Amino acid sequence: MPAFVTFGRILFAVLFIYTGATKLFAIQATADFIATKVVVPDIVAPYAKQIETATAMTTPQLLAIAVGGLEIIAGLMIALNFGARFFAMLMIIYVAIATVLFDDFWNQAPPDNARMVVDALKNLSIMGALFMIMGYGRTTRPAEAAYGDV
Repeated sequence: MPAFVTFGRILFAVLFIYTGATKLFAIQATADFIATKVVVPDIVAPYAKQIETATAMTTPQLLAIAVGGLEIIAGLMIALNFGARFFAMLMIIYVAIATVLFDDFWNQAPPDNARMVVDALKNLSIMGALFMIMGYGRTTRPAEAAYGDV
């Protein structure tokens, strides 16, 4: 069973590694998409302006780089089973926030929101897999112990 868990963990991590890489390879397209959905809060705006000035990049571009980097690093760490619980927790938070911000199916009419509903459900199942990774942690447990604590 541990070989299947390891193989599944690696296959699952490919999703984050690939999507993170696509975000980094198309930073401007990702930044444009982020700009349509994310608004910098007024309390953070002065700090965001300082960072924009220091880096000569817009906040959406910086967010695109940060998100792409997070996905690649978290995917690699989950695949390598190094800090898997921590990175799974980070990805649960990230996927939950991304689902609320980008899959707003509740703002669309029922026939038109079908794709958004499917994307939100997909993200919900990804969060379920991340919770399982958090439950297993670094080492796999014997089957008896895994079912004995339910």
